[in-house]
Parts: sequence; C-alpha cells; structure tokens
Amino acid sequence: MTTERLLIVDDEETLCEVLKLNLENEGYDVDIAFSAEQALTLDLKNYSLILLDIMMGEISGIKMAKMLKSDVMTADIPIIFCTARDTEDDMILGLNLGADDYIMKPYTVRNVIARVKSVLRRTAKQKVSIATPEKNNMLQVEELKLDLEFKRCIVDGEEVKLAKKEFELLAYLISHRGKILSREQILSKVWSDEVIVLDRTIDVNITRLRQKIGEYGKYIITRSGYGYGFKD
Repeated sequence: MTTERLLIVDDEETLCEVLKLNLENEGYDVDIAFSAEQALTLDLKNYSLILLDIMMGEISGIKMAKMLKSDVMTADIPIIFCTARDTEDDMILGLNLGADDYIMKPYTVRNVIARVKSVLRRTAKQKVSIATPEKNNMLQVEELKLDLEFKRCIVDGEEVKLAKKEFELLAYLISHRGKILSREQILSKVWSDEVIVLDRTIDVNITRLRQKIGEYGKYIITRSGYGYGFKD
C-alpha cells in the first residue's frame, strides 16, 4: 500500500514539527511548509491531504485554497483548515471554498489525527460514491456537462469554475435527477456527519451553484421541508 503524503502549511514552526512527528508515527509521509509561498513551490498534486493555516503571510490560507481549487491538477486534494479564526463566517467561507474540515486552535494532536483519518476515509469513499453509470465519466443535461474524471463543469461550451463541494453537490443532484434528496442524504454523500456543517451550508452552496451554471440553475429545485432535486 502506498504511503499517503500529507503537507502541513503553517508559520508556527514548533507546532508543525509536533504534528509532523505524530502523523509520521501514524504511518503518513509528512512534509512541512512554513508559508503558502513555500508550499506553492512544491509539487502539490502528489499530496493526499493538506493541513492549512489561514492566517499566514502575504498569501493567506484562504487565498492558497482558492488557488488549489481553481487548478484541475490540485482541485481534488482534501484541505483541512487549522486556524485560530473561529467565527461562523470564517467557517462558512472555508467550507464553501471546498475545505473538507475546519479545526480551531488550540487543538489536540489526537483530534488532528482523527480528523485526518476521517477526511482521508471519506474522500476515498466519495471517489466511488459519486461515480455514475453514465459512460465516459460524463454527466450531461443538454449543454451542461460535468466531466467526473477531470472535475470540470462545462456550460454551453465554456468551463465554469466550481469549488470542490459545489462540483460534488451538482454531480450528486444530477446523478439522481428527477428525485428530491433530503438534507440528510446530501450531507451523507457530499459532507460527513463528522464534519461541522452549519444549517445554511447546503443553502449557500445551492445558491452559488444556481448563479454559476446560469440558465441551468432553474433545474435545481427546492421543496421546502423536504430537500433539493434536479429536474429531468
């Protein structure tokens, strides 16, 4: 079995070394970058997960996450934000960028290890669960296309940038088009019960999707008290 490679990006050197030691004891191959600038010099596509601080230097963790999610080569890498910023808006922003978890400082090493294992398990399952029987790894509704292999959304021939969770949510809705999916079903497939998911997180992602996919946004329907669906 190939050892999973993790990257810690944080400007607190002592904290990084402690995390690195403990994660390596769990069998992971761990690298450290003390700034986003340093991290971006690495071959990031080879990492299985990135632990990312928000408050760093000129390039913040938020800005780095946006850069990763906008690049097809790194868009699927799970991100766990580790930060002292703990307001609801910060959590929503991080999750809407496509972060897979959000850990607030101070935290215990045991908690970080548990979250890392959880995210890696979940993302491994998602690679299978979001796959559909449609051939060529492509979901298509008229001129709205989702390339499941390269994680691209194409609307009327133009690529539309979607955050990781937006892409997975849209893929899940389209692959079950014609059905109303409850919030619980959506959370179990696109988010994990082990991740802090605020009540309005799904609503925010639905709103953003409708805006981004233009005229096809009308295909995403809301059934108050029941959930969401994608019309046939």
